[in-house]
Amino acid sequence: MEIRALTEILPHRYPFLLLDRVTLLEPGKRAEGIKNVTINEPFFPGHFPGYPVMPGVLVLEAMAQLTAVAVMGLADFKNKLPLLAGIDRARFRRPVLPGDTLRLEVEILRLKGMVGKAQGRAWVGEELAAEAEIIFAAGEKSSEEEKGKRRD
Repeated sequence: MEIRALTEILPHRYPFLLLDRVTLLEPGKRAEGIKNVTINEPFFPGHFPGYPVMPGVLVLEAMAQLTAVAVMGLADFKNKLPLLAGIDRARFRRPVLPGDTLRLEVEILRLKGMVGKAQGRAWVGEELAAEAEIIFAAGEKSSEEEKGKRRD
């Protein structure tokens, strides 16, 4: 799944769309994706000057966006707004630096109604960079969100 298809599913746009490609998708079960981290990312000048590191919270956000892709294709989630409801057991194992390719994996652990939990992992090469449980929900889109979607 390339970037144009992603923007049909996710409400995020630059600079907050943190997926470049989805490489595997089993709706409601699991997904894998890629984020190419470049020195041109808008957060690097301030995090940190002289030692650019991708903020851990944005690595988690990339996992959450991939989780949304994994569930938004399900019939019950059509025309809903993906929401991050919580993060459990987050651990950061190595820094994510400019030039890294972040390989993301999520597995849906539980799904009940419009709420669920997924296990997410982020890899750089063969090294685990971060992992967390992602708690998500789906909400109703507002009329402003629907109007914005039509303009894209």
